[in-house]
Amino acid sequence: MNNKVVIIGCGNVGMSYAYALLNQKTNVQELVLIDLDEKRITGEVMDLNHCLAFAPSKINIKVGNYEDCKDAHIVCIAAGANQNPGETRMDLIHKNSKIFKSIISEVMANDFKGIFLIATNPLDVMTFLTWKYSNLPTSKIIGTGTSLDTARLRYMIGDKLHINPKNIHAYVMGEHGDSEFVNWSNAKVGMQSIDEYLNEEEKNQIYLDVRDAAYDIIERKGATYYGIGMCLVRITNAILGDENTIITVSSYDKTNDLFIGGPSIINKKGIRERIYLKLSESETEKMNHSVSIIKKAINDLEV
Repeated sequence: MNNKVVIIGCGNVGMSYAYALLNQKTNVQELVLIDLDEKRITGEVMDLNHCLAFAPSKINIKVGNYEDCKDAHIVCIAAGANQNPGETRMDLIHKNSKIFKSIISEVMANDFKGIFLIATNPLDVMTFLTWKYSNLPTSKIIGTGTSLDTARLRYMIGDKLHINPKNIHAYVMGEHGDSEFVNWSNAKVGMQSIDEYLNEEEKNQIYLDVRDAAYDIIERKGATYYGIGMCLVRITNAILGDENTIITVSSYDKTNDLFIGGPSIINKKGIRERIYLKLSESETEKMNHSVSIIKKAINDLEV
């Protein structure tokens, strides 16, 4: 197994991930694109390779097939139906569960032993299905979870306070969907409580803006993809760099036997451990609500 990344599903999200990888210093040595539309991704590979003269890292980029998964460190699945205007992420569940069963069986037939990185909605359910279909250890299954929601939260707080979002320490947790919540009780600006900077009305408005951001973007431009592309690169670098970095991904919650967004330590083996934060009473209720929504969706599929 080398520092090879395979992207399955090269639409807006998959190609945003690929392009973001090319623009950052990364440990990725080989990037393989797999898609049903081989003619189009052949063009995408040509276009990406023409960037290498100005790229910060040398990456071997090619069109591939499922045999390329055998020695890959990361297989990212970004395939599936898109979320249309007016649709929730959960509306995609039946379409995408069938697509995933087919994809994962193909990957595992090639003796894949690396890490699955999932970007397809409904994210937490698809991450759970990846685990069930692959029979890999839970540590090797990572969904992007609430990493993008957390990035949006930190940006919005930083923008309001005129503070670099890298100095905002706050998490969005739970389902990557309508039941997600902000862990305000542990949120910090630098080392100070968020309550020193924002009142309840301001916090609630930021939460609503974060929760509804995807709907707003989809209504305006049809899809979201740059943000999740950057999140995928951040997770990839944490894995290949063996960083032991904390990111709010969808990882296995042993208490509830499902995958859900929360702070998790990531290194070259995947999820080193999930961090269970002390939540307020209302946050605990919100987390339980997210859990119930994900569980119902899984049970409806009769996995």
